[in-house]
Amino acid sequence: MKRISILFVCMGNICRSPLAEGIFSHLVTQAGLTGHFTIDSAGTGGWHEGDSPDQRSIATAKSHGIDISGQRARRIQSRDFKDFDLILAMDRENLAALGGSAPDEAEIRLFGDAALGTGEDIPDPYYGGPEGFELVYTRLLAGCSKLLETLVERASCSGNTSSVR
Repeated sequence: MKRISILFVCMGNICRSPLAEGIFSHLVTQAGLTGHFTIDSAGTGGWHEGDSPDQRSIATAKSHGIDISGQRARRIQSRDFKDFDLILAMDRENLAALGGSAPDEAEIRLFGDAALGTGEDIPDPYYGGPEGFELVYTRLLAGCSKLLETLVERASCSGNTSSVR
């Protein structure tokens, strides 16, 4: 199986995308596929660069046995568009922001389309309470599980992963 690189993107890289990165990394580790994936997250904005994820994201992940406390927020960079096979935006606003600066060959998709198959936006829980973070965790877990299954299945069938479309 060829190495697959995935970048999860939200607005500030402190709530949704760090959770997605943590969940997907956890699932990859559980599946014994760590050497087959490069997983990261970024934000379309740079307000929180260098910061840890939101404490509510950290607490939610921890309650499910996942440690994201060592992650640090970063803003998406132009090299990300060539370094990652698949870039997943958490909502349409971030998808539009990415599309405005990405080269044509970049594989940028809405998480709700690529991972969940529903076309839904993953809501930003920042202005709410812990229940919003738990809801986001649940949707991300469902999507990340389906995404991993799909990517492994495609790699097994085709013998490579030259395209994740």
